[in-house]
Amino acid sequence: MDLERPRLEGSLAVRGGRRLTFAEYGAPRGEAIIWMHGTPGGRRQVPVEARNYALQHDLRIIGLDRPGIGSSTPHLYDNIVDWTGDLEIVAERLSIDTMRLVGLSGGGPYTLAAAAAMPDRVHGVGVLGGVPPTQGDDAVKGGLVGFSGFFAPMLTHGYVPLGLGLGKVIQLLRPLAGAAIGAYAAVQPQGDKELLNHPEFKAMFLDDLVGGSRKQAIAPLADLVLFSRHWGFELGDVEVPVRWWHGDEDPIVPLSHGQQAAEKLPQAEFIVNAGHSHLGGLGISVEVLSTLMELGPAAPA
Repeated sequence: MDLERPRLEGSLAVRGGRRLTFAEYGAPRGEAIIWMHGTPGGRRQVPVEARNYALQHDLRIIGLDRPGIGSSTPHLYDNIVDWTGDLEIVAERLSIDTMRLVGLSGGGPYTLAAAAAMPDRVHGVGVLGGVPPTQGDDAVKGGLVGFSGFFAPMLTHGYVPLGLGLGKVIQLLRPLAGAAIGAYAAVQPQGDKELLNHPEFKAMFLDDLVGGSRKQAIAPLADLVLFSRHWGFELGDVEVPVRWWHGDEDPIVPLSHGQQAAEKLPQAEFIVNAGHSHLGGLGISVEVLSTLMELGPAAPA
């Protein structure tokens, strides 16, 4: 099925002459929600239900590509919190005073970094099956994300050519993408199975994954490098309210890993998404948005 295009889509200049691409949904002057995609993913990884809810409730959702996906300039940040320097510029260019953030999986650390670095502007954070720290006092050991640290030294110097090659492979396999998602869904819990077989969700997922990787797929590899480093802040530094949803059948980031990370956040509430795996948070996007909008003060009129 065909999806409606974003209300606004383009790229913005950030530090060092680089550019970040974005897609905007909902009301043009609504309260802002920055939506950080997973690993892999891109700016259009915003569920159709969330897009419709934003339009109906005067919200403005901005899906933001990380460096090396879509038309965003490839770049490796020093650490996760370094990203917030670009976010501040994006917010200024898009006339955003205050914001809330949602992050799926690998997008989770970026939302927490924004809360730690910009507490006066970030009113709430929603983490969906987020990746936990692997270094420092907050480190959660084990799991697939922790295993990625073994490849970090190689990726640090070779992530750009590898990412360009990965993008080409994804495009070659594009005709098989729908079948691949169906095969993945077949081995998931019932909740994720239903989600991945829903036509609108499947169309969104394919549009984002294949379209975002049309030129490059460098961002996922850069993410893996950054996840193997200290994030540049401690979880205890995040004074902003956080709501953390996590599937109880998640094999990529186990439930216990999410719980350990959330326990170290001063104002976090951990919510078990029963019967769901790693993508389940995308299936409850309306709950996520409505919950986030109850956190913090409303943006000034």
